[in-house]
Amino acid sequence: MANSYAIVETGGKQYRAEKGTNLLVERLPADEGSKVSLRAVMFKGERDVVLDGGQLEKVKVEAVVREQLRGPKVRIFKYKAKKGYRRRGGHRQGLTRLEVTDVRLLTRKPAATKQADKKEEPKAEAEAKPKAPAKPKAPAKKPAAKKPAAKKPAAKKPAAKKPAAKKPAARGKTSSGGRSSSAKKES
Repeated sequence: MANSYAIVETGGKQYRAEKGTNLLVERLPADEGSKVSLRAVMFKGERDVVLDGGQLEKVKVEAVVREQLRGPKVRIFKYKAKKGYRRRGGHRQGLTRLEVTDVRLLTRKPAATKQADKKEEPKAEAEAKPKAPAKPKAPAKKPAAKKPAAKKPAAKKPAAKKPAAKKPAARGKTSSGGRSSSAKKES
């Protein structure tokens, strides 16, 4: 099967995976040297092409994590003219280098994991048990009469607005020739 390859999806992107190729994908939560299984979205063998979801479960794509690294720095600069606004930033994407070790089409679906088997067992038992014939229901009891809800007190009216503050008397000349009323009394 020298001509077989698969299109795999990881990190929201698709890659062509052949046996022996290296892929640089977005960071995967796996240690260096560990095996990872990739999800195939298409498989092309020597004679057949698989696109169906049920058949794609039979496609096995395994890879080994070779390295965890970071991509090139992307510089970010925000600027607004004549406003004095400048912001600098940057980003380096976390990446994982994978070496594809196996791409093949299995003859049957791989076995489900133990957790999936445990979840399916109770359903299978429930389906296997025959249901007893339905018993006639007893007449339902009348619900107790509801008490009328207590009336809520009326909403309070908002407080009246306070009168505007009085302006202080203007200093300077008055109608009595520049003297205030207290100055008149003294004379």
